[in-house]
Amino acid sequence: MKWRTPLAWLQMSRKRSRLLVAMAGIAFADMLMFMQLGFQRALYDSNTRLHRSLRADIVLISPHARNISEMTSIPRRRLYQAMSFGEVASAEPLYTDFVDWKNPQTHLKTSILLIGFNPNKSVFDIAGVNQNLDKLKLPDTLLFDWGSRGNYTTTITALQQDKVVSTEIQDRKIQVAGLFLSGASFAADGNVITSDLNFLRILPHRRFSEISAGLIKLKPGNDPQQIATALRTHLPNDVKVLNFDEFAKFEETYWANNTPIGFIFSLGTGIGFVVGLVIVYQILSSDVAEHTADYAMLKAIGYPDIYLIKVVFQEALILAVLGYIPGFCISFGLYALTRSATNLPLYITLDRGASVFLLTVLMCFISGVIAMRKLRATDPAELF
Repeated sequence: MKWRTPLAWLQMSRKRSRLLVAMAGIAFADMLMFMQLGFQRALYDSNTRLHRSLRADIVLISPHARNISEMTSIPRRRLYQAMSFGEVASAEPLYTDFVDWKNPQTHLKTSILLIGFNPNKSVFDIAGVNQNLDKLKLPDTLLFDWGSRGNYTTTITALQQDKVVSTEIQDRKIQVAGLFLSGASFAADGNVITSDLNFLRILPHRRFSEISAGLIKLKPGNDPQQIATALRTHLPNDVKVLNFDEFAKFEETYWANNTPIGFIFSLGTGIGFVVGLVIVYQILSSDVAEHTADYAMLKAIGYPDIYLIKVVFQEALILAVLGYIPGFCISFGLYALTRSATNLPLYITLDRGASVFLLTVLMCFISGVIAMRKLRATDPAELF
């Protein structure tokens, strides 16, 4: 069977300049959608990395807590009450607060998230933390997140060589004795981890009995959801009981619903879609108008409307594929550039790539549907 070049491709490739303009427009729209969806996902992932690194099946927080950086304190005695359950293996406190941190390299002050915990019982699944637990037991000693946003090259190099770096937090001299990796987020430029006692030394206004969160680990074989339900019944209403996944979702929901950032990224994705739709419509509409006589002739010799409609849809699909390829490549480079500059977890995933491609196809098909109105009105009499 002899292969025939589709009419849609012959029409699209007849004017290369128009095809290139259409590809550029779709690539630009795809780039907008990729970047907005990427930033939105990076927003959620960066702000929940710390949550997902905790060793906990159930987390106790205040009902008034907004996110990890704004954790209204709860009574420490709630941990002792949770320990009365036979299914609970451990209940450990976590302290968090923003502090003024002096960059050891630039000596400029910035806000950074200070995290305190009991180093005798590690609550993190972070290698750099668990390897340096003994160091955290020393007074005024902490670990630095080398994924923090800012100029820390010299500091990181010194710490990698097992040197101790001195700086200040809240105008108190401290020692940085090691590194761990969590990464910057939209809420904080970085993180530092220390012992609960050092945390209280740095922030003397915080009380030992008032914790930011309670991390509960269950004995093997117990269902976290069932124990969480039992704790909600047993504990007073001054604590909120969440399982591990709900704790991460609590942070994600805050950024999605209680800040304008999530809405802005969604709006940006919609704007990219509309921009692409308008560009593709203009191209297809111009192509239909230019070939009105040709379409009329085809209808005159017996080709049905459905054949002509297929031609327009094929053109839309061709534009979607050809425009997506450069849009994907440009976005891949921009992701790498942004990731390097901001330390945000910005990656093109299979799901995101497929989502943007489907949006591109939908965008082009909607444009084709609108452009078809002119095509269906084509009359063979227009030949004469």
